[in-house]
Amino acid sequence: MRFRAVVLALLLPLALTACATPRTLELTQAPSADIAGTVEIYVATTREPSAQPVYFSGERATKLSFARLDITVPRSHKPGNLELPSSGPGDPAKHFTATYVQRLDLAPVISDVRKELQRRPANQRDVLVFVHGYNTNFADAVYRFAQIVYDSGFKGVPVLFSWPSRGELLAYPYDRESAYYSRDFLEANLRGIARDLGSSRMDILAHSMGTLLTLETLRQAAIRGDGTFGGKLRDVMLAAPDVDLDVFKTQMAQIRRPITVFVSSDDKALDFSRRFAGDKTRLGAVSAKDTEIIAELQKLDVRIIDISAVASGDSLSHDKFASSPKVVQLIGERLRQDRGIGFAGPQFGDRLGDIAGGVVGTVGSTVGLVVTAPVTILSGGR
Repeated sequence: MRFRAVVLALLLPLALTACATPRTLELTQAPSADIAGTVEIYVATTREPSAQPVYFSGERATKLSFARLDITVPRSHKPGNLELPSSGPGDPAKHFTATYVQRLDLAPVISDVRKELQRRPANQRDVLVFVHGYNTNFADAVYRFAQIVYDSGFKGVPVLFSWPSRGELLAYPYDRESAYYSRDFLEANLRGIARDLGSSRMDILAHSMGTLLTLETLRQAAIRGDGTFGGKLRDVMLAAPDVDLDVFKTQMAQIRRPITVFVSSDDKALDFSRRFAGDKTRLGAVSAKDTEIIAELQKLDVRIIDISAVASGDSLSHDKFASSPKVVQLIGERLRQDRGIGFAGPQFGDRLGDIAGGVVGTVGSTVGLVVTAPVTILSGGR
């Protein structure tokens, strides 16, 4: 009981902003005149299948399940916003809505995605895998990914890897164990994408506790001898990673590949995680001011983009990667670049400037370019 009281005290700031009712995927027939577009998402999940409108619960399944969904975007949508109703299926003219949900077996989903990739131009045959974070149920993961895909302008095939988060604030320990539980499944999914789908390349975008799952998966893949997944893996982007900094260093010692990390020193969710985890620094809370840490991470081929000064509608500053129009557009622009967001050098800074509408001057070091320039540009410039 005492432990529960301590956890409640730590969670109180987060609880004040939490949704009271778990979101579901209630189907809506959306008139075409009311929407700006439709995002088609494929899903691989370790969640236990459930009845409609939940579809996949927060409990752990013994095997991967698959699905395809269509999510419409309202014509009134503003970049960075995720317009959802307080309850019910929502109004397509005002909200993101689900119009199609189909569970699929492995063979049909491989066939469908292969056909989808083959019908696209060569420069749009990429797969973006999104791994969501803690306190996220299936519906919330789907809607958030749809918003990211639409706002970033990603033209490839979106694949959501959804692991068994219960979508409850007090389920933090359960969620963390579920992330570890899903490592082998995520690796199998990534190997299947690289081997069976005929994609040009695949990128990974992970958020919050989903970054722990992603890093653990990449670490074990590297130890097995193929951390590049046959050369198909390109960008790995971690947003607000809820990972112990010391643990991250040991993971990167095995992973040995470029990784880009979006950090924000004002992230209230990571501040809770730090206190809950023995007052140990979280990777996502590092800032450009932590010069010694940044220099050490640079040696591990880690690129830090500090978005602390970026304003967004996210009261916890934990979802800036998606809720800030500038940051989500930056992610989309980097996915369109042949050499990826992991590439560091003068051209990297110049392109950041193009996206944010600013100008990057000459920067003497890679650390200064990758860390300082985005802060300056994305926050309006000095």
